[in-house]
Amino acid sequence: MNLNFNQSLAANYKSPSQIIRVLSESWVANQSYCPNCSAEPLTEFANNQPVADFYCTNCSEEYELKSKKANLSNIINDGSYDTMIERINSEDNPSFFFLTYSQEYRVNNFLIIPKQFFKPDMIIKRKPLSVTAKRAGWVGCNIDLRKVPESGKVFLVKDQQVIPRDNVTEQFQKTLFLRKQSTASRGWTLDVWQCIDRLDANFFLNQVYAFADLLKLKHPENNHIPDKIRQQLQVLRDRGIIEFLGRGHYRKLY
Repeated sequence: MNLNFNQSLAANYKSPSQIIRVLSESWVANQSYCPNCSAEPLTEFANNQPVADFYCTNCSEEYELKSKKANLSNIINDGSYDTMIERINSEDNPSFFFLTYSQEYRVNNFLIIPKQFFKPDMIIKRKPLSVTAKRAGWVGCNIDLRKVPESGKVFLVKDQQVIPRDNVTEQFQKTLFLRKQSTASRGWTLDVWQCIDRLDANFFLNQVYAFADLLKLKHPENNHIPDKIRQQLQVLRDRGIIEFLGRGHYRKLY
């Protein structure tokens, strides 16, 4: 995988946003592959596709690309808030590629967050544009990557180091079970998973119970938070995300 952009492709462009769009999309089309099935190359959708930028002809997985200069941050700028919420609640929402690049137009980080990890509370509504703006009243959004469990951040390139392809596809496929869950069930699984992320590799049930108040704020309709925690730990155990060691003792497998 060549991490350098082909800068000659942008010779006829002046706008910085157009330049990086052309360079980054060309790089993904020529250097990347499908994290789900490992097939290559990815195919670009026609321009102005409203949902995604790329798709895999082998498994039909769809991807949208977000590119940014400098370091990978936890907050990613996106487009319309209402559109984003509608998309992540739909059946055909894409997974997201996030790409960061250096001043020399070299890829620093390239990761995918599979679509099953997106939920409404990670989409932050921005203030409406002022009445003097060309699109007065328009409301954009940011994507908060802090809401994504670490296993949901699948790096193909990390700090300019290419990750072995087998590792990428294994990590991607390990979380596909989330797609089979209802929206409510998936929300619970991801919320408990986030709590586990904040603990050491080996942890105990009572440490997860300590997040009960936080989980109650997210799920005020549920009056049986400890029961729900145990249920989700079992889900994560059955899917090979954590291991049960006995007597309320667990170990992360990621």
